[in-house]
Amino acid sequence: MKILALNCGSSSVKYQLYDWENQKVVAKGIVERIGIGDSFIVHEVPGKETHREEYECHDHIAAINLVVHTLESPTKGVISKISEISAVGHRVVHGGEKFKRSVLITEEVVKAIEEVQHLAPLHNPPNLAGIRGAQKVLPDVPHVAIFDTAFHQTMPEYAYLYAVPYEWYEKYGVRRYGFHGTSHLYVSKRAAALLGKPAKECNIITMHIGNGVSHTAIKNGVSVDTSMGLTPLEGAVMGTRCGDLDPAVPLFMQQQLNITPKEMDNILNKKSGILGITGKYTDRRDVIAGSEQGDNRCNLALEIEAYRLKKYIGAYYAVLGRVDAIVFTAGVGENAWLIREKALQGLENLGIIIDFEKNKKTFSKSGETEISTPESRVKVFVIPTNEELVFIEDVVAILNGTYKDHTEHQYTFLK
Repeated sequence: MKILALNCGSSSVKYQLYDWENQKVVAKGIVERIGIGDSFIVHEVPGKETHREEYECHDHIAAINLVVHTLESPTKGVISKISEISAVGHRVVHGGEKFKRSVLITEEVVKAIEEVQHLAPLHNPPNLAGIRGAQKVLPDVPHVAIFDTAFHQTMPEYAYLYAVPYEWYEKYGVRRYGFHGTSHLYVSKRAAALLGKPAKECNIITMHIGNGVSHTAIKNGVSVDTSMGLTPLEGAVMGTRCGDLDPAVPLFMQQQLNITPKEMDNILNKKSGILGITGKYTDRRDVIAGSEQGDNRCNLALEIEAYRLKKYIGAYYAVLGRVDAIVFTAGVGENAWLIREKALQGLENLGIIIDFEKNKKTFSKSGETEISTPESRVKVFVIPTNEELVFIEDVVAILNGTYKDHTEHQYTFLK
């Protein structure tokens, strides 16, 4: 059984073909610049040279057609015919309150995703375009939707509601939803396995730190709070997103700069965060290098990011009452030892004690690693995330009729 996983953006399609029987990725890649000209595909097969080809794709249907033709190409492909693809899994950013788990896509599901696309106007429309495109290119196989927001639908009402007019929630769905759900699910389950306890008995703080950043308080195996909100803009400092700020700031600056709400939204999402502070960088490696070379704004960016991380650890410690483990994951969380160190220093009274030397030597390639000392009451892990595996396993379980809520489902990575 081979599963094609698709992550469709406004001008790109990321893909991965997974061989379920052999438990391995056989090909992956991306089509870029869809609908804007000069589009191309980058196709990777393990053990072979990366293939890049320019091919004009005016829409997502053309892009997905290009993906399938590349996968079955006699020279570049990994399958002999299209019928080898058993199912397609689609990443959908926002499921609102309608979806608490992955689902087989039907026309009713498509309509429900359309009904909540106002909550993610930059993400859900291209996700839907990818679904429709893939259904036309691969009409004879099941299609499954996996939602970024689903894992967080266990949050209690007092955690997800904002203190704004209640009618905003009733009429417009304004509330905290959270994102990066498959990543938080995966690393929290792996942390439970490393602790040697059932996930239902574990309290864990998961720190997904990449260009986008979100943290989750997981109590007895389920999400009870998370840092991103109605949109992925709320929460920690990110590569280009501001994270938490006084809500009056955008209104004040709109007046000062005489700009539109759309322009302000663009600034908060694409010109703020680490980029806003440094004026030139989003990659934390560049920021760390700049700090080491005496760039004060790079140093300030590091201190601000680490300070915000530390505040979230403290806040979620209070929410959980007892913490079994803290998990760092995603590109920055797995590789930026200095940011981890700065975020964790001074938390010894909370029972969080790190092994500084081990932390310095830990990167993604290190695999799952504990960076806390034996004396630390709270274990601290660096766990490379594997959102794709959650994605694939949900699709397979739905096809097999064995899929359950994540608190009951027996994922292969629970051991």
